[in-house]
Amino acid sequence: MALLSQSMLDHTTLDDSDQQWLRDFVNEWQMLADTSFSDLILWVPDRDESIFWAAAQTRPSTGPTALEDDVVGDSIHYDHEHLVTEAFLSETIVETSDNQLRSGIPVDVWAIPILRRARVIAVVERHTNRMGVRAPGSLEDAYLEAADALSVMAWRATYPVQPPSDPSISPQVGDGMILLSQSGIIAYATPNAVSVFRRLGWAGDMQGEDLRRIALHVLNSSPQIGQTVVRDITGLQVREFDLETNEASSRVRVVPLFGLEGPIGTMVLCSDTTELRHRDRALITKDATIREIHHRVKNNLQTVAALLRLQARRISSPEARRALQDATGRVQAIAVVHEILSRTFDEDVAFNDVVDKILQMVGDVAAATNEVQARRQGDFGMIPAGTATSLALVITELCQNAVEHGLRRETGVVTVQPTRHEQELEVAVIDQGLGITDPVDIKGSKSLGLSIVRTLVSDLHGSFELVNNPDGEPGARAVVRIPI
Repeated sequence: MALLSQSMLDHTTLDDSDQQWLRDFVNEWQMLADTSFSDLILWVPDRDESIFWAAAQTRPSTGPTALEDDVVGDSIHYDHEHLVTEAFLSETIVETSDNQLRSGIPVDVWAIPILRRARVIAVVERHTNRMGVRAPGSLEDAYLEAADALSVMAWRATYPVQPPSDPSISPQVGDGMILLSQSGIIAYATPNAVSVFRRLGWAGDMQGEDLRRIALHVLNSSPQIGQTVVRDITGLQVREFDLETNEASSRVRVVPLFGLEGPIGTMVLCSDTTELRHRDRALITKDATIREIHHRVKNNLQTVAALLRLQARRISSPEARRALQDATGRVQAIAVVHEILSRTFDEDVAFNDVVDKILQMVGDVAAATNEVQARRQGDFGMIPAGTATSLALVITELCQNAVEHGLRRETGVVTVQPTRHEQELEVAVIDQGLGITDPVDIKGSKSLGLSIVRTLVSDLHGSFELVNNPDGEPGARAVVRIPI
């Protein structure tokens, strides 16, 4: 289906309200194309009243096309013998008396003026391929009956009906269609519609039955839902809802039909969504399982961190105690990532939350000796889960390094400053300490923390540097750049 061309609308004198109405119409006009077995073209008048532009086009999914080419953007000139001109001037629906030939194919053509606020704002042209027309039968008759009603509604600008459908989930004409009388009795149900209700649990005939009774029957285990469905089916507004039982589910769209004198019945579109629901439930179960795994991993890591803390308290060697405390911080950093992942369905992590928890831990550890303020300045955004754990460890190591070696465990501030570029994340960890006195010693450093940083950054295909702050400012900064 060709979408409504804004460039064509720019050539018209239509106001914003009329243009929006035409957009809504194009969003819903597939029902008219499918029930009439016709290609549709929307012609809008130009600022020059002698020209009409083709602003949109669609083809039927229920029959052969009558138009091989896409005509959106084409124009026709004012011609009294052209159906579009005739419909525009007469403000009534007109049709050809004899089949027209297009590429040797007989085609029936209708022109439906859209009469809104007492003036014609556009004309819909219906082209029906008579060569491949379906053999007449009850299904075809029901489709054409609905098409006649929709054509009149388009003419009177009462179609499209609100709220709009969602093409990704709303049922289409070919999925299943039921025509109801004004009293709610089924005049006709297509075979696909019958199959939908068979799967829901209805075993009897449908034609001549009250659809409300059928809906209540299949939902007899959910009386409150059943009462809501009855209101949805009997109302004079468009409704879209799900009918769901233990065995099956269906998406239902109720579209009231109007003639020149008022309501004439209802068209109900329905599609079998059982397999879709099963897949949705399977995905929800999978997501819940993954979240539970992250939750358990987080709990296990927190247990390991607690054991390391207990061990550190029993060791008299300051060097060994410091090593265990560093290991505790690394385990806790990984646990923070899994905690965040356990609370989300996404594959990306809201990394601000991770860093804020890490900085809180760094501040708590440093508070045992002096007052260190650890803060974040900037926004990390969403980080892929596969990157989040390594990046969390890198930031933990760099913050601990800034506290121990930059500030020498004295009072000060450690700032984590993220900057996102198009394809890269830059993270600077800045302290206000003494800075780097021997750059050569830093490059050759065999510190475990810096070794971990270099290894993890390399695994992330990034770069790492540790330099003094610019412009003579005190302290140093560690800068990590990784592709995002």
